[in-house]
Amino acid sequence: MNLQEMALEVLRIVQEAGTHAFRDQLTPRSMRSLDTPVQKDGYSSDIDGKLVPFIENRLTYINPFNGQWRDRPEHCNPGERYWCVGNVDGVINFRRNMAEWALTVSLFEFNEEGSAQPILGVVHAPALGITYLAAKGSGAIRIRRTPVGDKREKIIPSTTPHLEGSVVCYGMSFIPEESTRALRVVSSIAGKPADIKRIGPASLDLCKVADGTYDAYFEPHLHTWDLPAVSAATVVVWEAQGRVQQWNGNMVHWRQDNDIVASNGIISDQLEEYLR
Repeated sequence: MNLQEMALEVLRIVQEAGTHAFRDQLTPRSMRSLDTPVQKDGYSSDIDGKLVPFIENRLTYINPFNGQWRDRPEHCNPGERYWCVGNVDGVINFRRNMAEWALTVSLFEFNEEGSAQPILGVVHAPALGITYLAAKGSGAIRIRRTPVGDKREKIIPSTTPHLEGSVVCYGMSFIPEESTRALRVVSSIAGKPADIKRIGPASLDLCKVADGTYDAYFEPHLHTWDLPAVSAATVVVWEAQGRVQQWNGNMVHWRQDNDIVASNGIISDQLEEYLR
């Protein structure tokens, strides 16, 4: 089974899990405040404990490879592959009955230099009826639910040539000092883009750069708990021929926190002036 065929199999699994998650979201519940995460390890949903094991188990029927990314040893060999399954991305949206949340799966592979890179990504937003998937060397597609059935289309980023007149999206965390960094950038570029959006979650913001909805997206301090969502969506951006990197221009480091910026590849240099 090649990567493209594998991506379609992963899609079916994530869609099934998404159906259960969407039903859970529609279940009436108290709109209580969210508790601050213990030790700042990110918010989570009650359903994560069911969804993640379900998806991970189903993935083993496709191919178990070398296991799960979180269980990988300190030293891995070239050619080893690890699945990476995320919790609900956009859990605050999920718990507040908003539609912008997603389930994500990626597949990492270690290359000859011992560096791991995601080579397959699926981002599924059940409440929006949108799914993005991509596999290395096969391009990226978006699947949209319509009244006449699912519509599949290849996606590419925008061709907006300047920061002026662009549409930019940003993200920020619940940690004050991290949010301050994001807001400083927003303040510094205000008046240049035609619009600056703040919707989230990270996986969907990245995918909306891939399909041309946004010209760029940036967020500081994406943490290790964000890695499944960011890695899955990054494959989509890469395969759509967009750009994803750190604010300082370096490649994304998949074993640590990152300041992420994604763009159509044309306005990257203009935006990086403000990020640096």
